Amino acid sequence: MLDIGYALSNRFPDPPQTDYRRADVHALRHDLFCGDVYLADTKSDRELSTAWGWVPVLDFAWALCDIVEQLDRDPRGSRASRPQHAELDFTESTDRMLFERRFGWVDIEADWMPGDEPPLTFSHAELRREARDFLHDLLADLTDLHEALRENPAIWALEARFPRVS
Repeated sequence: MLDIGYALSNRFPDPPQTDYRRADVHALRHDLFCGDVYLADTKSDRELSTAWGWVPVLDFAWALCDIVEQLDRDPRGSRASRPQHAELDFTESTDRMLFERRFGWVDIEADWMPGDEPPLTFSHAELRREARDFLHDLLADLTDLHEALRENPAIWALEARFPRVS
């Protein structure tokens, strides 16, 4: 089972003058809500996590939802035998998370993993569901912290683009 989570950083707080209601997409994706993220396979008790403190958490959730959709472009869906690839790069470093879908399964690895460690593997459907749940749970947490964020049109568009799936 997949668990996706985050922790906001105390070392990289948002600027106190931030107007969350009017923050543009660039600020929302790259300048605000820094911390760390993880993807965990709770069945095998393995985790892929950052420990840098500066990862833009909302950007990670947004990008992960985008990647799940990129991996689903083959019209054959889960019957596609040709691997489909995507990567999530972290803008402040050269590190990347690498995603490979074959049939209905997605392997996830990262540049910072030891070379002999196998990738985390999840069904594409589970990854889609959990990525979208993570995005919506994160937005709920962030709007609890910053009420004005709920009035940001970019957040409305993001929620509409990636609704929760059952």
